[in-house]
Amino acid sequence: MVAHEYAHGYAALKQGDPTAQQLGRLTWNPLKHIDPFLTILMPVLTFYWSKGTMIFGGAKPVPVVARNYRNFKRGDIIVSLAGVAANAVIAVACVVLAVAVGALGRGAPVAAEALGYAQDMLRFGILINLVLIMFNLLPVPPLDGSHVMKYLLPPAWAMHYQRIGAYGLLILILLLSFAPAVIATWMAPVRLLMGAATRLIAPFDLRDPT
Repeated sequence: MVAHEYAHGYAALKQGDPTAQQLGRLTWNPLKHIDPFLTILMPVLTFYWSKGTMIFGGAKPVPVVARNYRNFKRGDIIVSLAGVAANAVIAVACVVLAVAVGALGRGAPVAAEALGYAQDMLRFGILINLVLIMFNLLPVPPLDGSHVMKYLLPPAWAMHYQRIGAYGLLILILLLSFAPAVIATWMAPVRLLMGAATRLIAPFDLRDPT
């Protein structure tokens, strides 16, 4: 999530908006990206409310002032997609590292067990980043996907669509709680991509399949 938010701030800076940098949010320090409600309280509440079946939360959104972009539409889309692009880069890097760790473990059996744990962590890294990508692309304002979706709508519709952002958090919680089939369908690419990543790693898997 830190990389995701940093990418938003960095992309905004490159598009002409220095707000995140001026407010000290263009940083890799995770403490700067913690929101008391989104990062701490909401995960606890959703875990308790769902009886341990769901944890939902997020990082503090990086502040941007879209009117500072040199090209408003182009800047809005680039900044919005920068976060998921960062998650995609991390997911690919985790695949590469998982293969490299596996190859190293095959060549150094004495370290295979320890490297196997590292490989498991990298698998989780792939999964978590794929989930973050698809979740953030949900066309529910104010998620990143909505900043692309609004440009596909007629201007009058887009204005009403953006106003949904005031209830976006509630809509997301309702979808997660009462429409899991909708979320599962949207998340289908995660399963496909995770399956592809698993097949790439399989020849270098350090875990005994038995």
